Amino acid sequence: MDSSFAITGKGYAIVAADMTVSRSIVKMQYNEDKIKVLGSHLLMAFSGEPGDTVQFAEYVERNIRLAQIRNTYPLPPPSAASWIRRELADSLRSRSPYSVNLLVAGYDLSTHEPKLYWIDYLGTMATVPFAAHGYGSYFALSLLDRYHDPEATVEEGLATLRRCIDEVSKRLVVTPGKFKVKVVDKNGVREVEL
Repeated sequence: MDSSFAITGKGYAIVAADMTVSRSIVKMQYNEDKIKVLGSHLLMAFSGEPGDTVQFAEYVERNIRLAQIRNTYPLPPPSAASWIRRELADSLRSRSPYSVNLLVAGYDLSTHEPKLYWIDYLGTMATVPFAAHGYGSYFALSLLDRYHDPEATVEEGLATLRRCIDEVSKRLVVTPGKFKVKVVDKNGVREVEL
C-alpha cells in the first residue's frame, strides 16, 4: 500500500512518501523512512516489496557513496539515475530481481536545475516534471497534472503535494497515515513538515 509523490518547481524538487509498512491487511509500522538521501543534492523514494526495497536502497546508497569517494566528486542526478536504472535492469535478468519502484530527485549543480526521474521495477526510466508510485498514484496524478506549475515556489509545491495527500487519505480504502517530505535545492537536502 505504498504511496510516493514527487514534484519539481523553480529551483527545487520535493519528494513525499508514506511512512506505513503493511503486509496484507495488517499495518506493522508507522515510522518507516522510505526516502533515502543518496548525496548532498540527491534523494530516492522507494516502494515495493519490503525486503527488496530496503536492500536495494542501501545497495544504491553505498555504491553512490563509493563512486563519490573514488572520483572525489558526487554523481550528478542524471548519471546517478542512469546507474540506478541499469542496476534494476540487470537484476531483472538475474535469478533474484528486485521488485522496487523509485522516484529519484536531485538538484544538478552544473546546470542549476532540479531533476526528477520515474523508475519502475522493470528498469524503465523517464525524466518527468512530477511523478507518483503506488496506489496513491491513481488519485494523485490527475491532481499533479492539473496543479503542477514549473515556476511554482516551494510553498506552492508543498500545497500541491498537500492536495495529493489529502485526496489519497480521503479516497483510498486503507489510509496511508503520515507522510515524510524532503526538499532538495541548491542548498542541499532538508526535511519539511506539511
